[in-house]
Amino acid sequence: MDALKAIFLLALLAPFSYATIVVDYCVADFNHPVGPAGYPCKNPASLTADDFVFSGLRKPSNITNTVNELFNLNSVFAVDVTFPALNGLGLSMGRLDIGVGGAVPIHSHRVSELILVSEGTIVAGFIDTNGTAFYKTLHKADIMIFPPTLLHFQVNVGKIPALAFVTLNSPSPGFEITTPSLGANDLPTELVKKMTLLDAIQVKKLKKLFGGTN
Repeated sequence: MDALKAIFLLALLAPFSYATIVVDYCVADFNHPVGPAGYPCKNPASLTADDFVFSGLRKPSNITNTVNELFNLNSVFAVDVTFPALNGLGLSMGRLDIGVGGAVPIHSHRVSELILVSEGTIVAGFIDTNGTAFYKTLHKADIMIFPPTLLHFQVNVGKIPALAFVTLNSPSPGFEITTPSLGANDLPTELVKKMTLLDAIQVKKLKKLFGGTN
């Protein structure tokens, strides 16, 4: 009898697991501001198959910036602002081209990340809140998971450029790269010294590299 009750309750609850899905999709409409739940939806009648296709991961990005140049890295991401069809769907993807000796510097996101190595050899890892480092050499077709908010990194330790693809469980995962964050702000140098144990010369070097002041 108890088993029958359990089955009955599960049957009742199952439909409610989909209760929050009130539309099939919500392609972002950038004519309106974004809110906590994402962007408002475009009119479905105006959409075509092209709205649900993104070709930006076919090749490395042609965008250069200080982080890419310093770390011998090229990255491109399909997130809600570059691929509006991801709006509200809870995922995004990225392509990482890491040159020989290059790295994805230590950083964090609001959400989990899964990496798949496509070419080359990298060391990838994360540091948990107990200060324990979990890292491993990854080869072609290996995957690794990085839990949400934890600091993590990837380093090309092979003899050829490395290519990897990542997926994150948010269309807007957020990216905070530790080293540039320390240098690209207007915190006084003396304050940065005290909270990082870096000396003034090192702090000023970071600020010069990443455009910070003070």
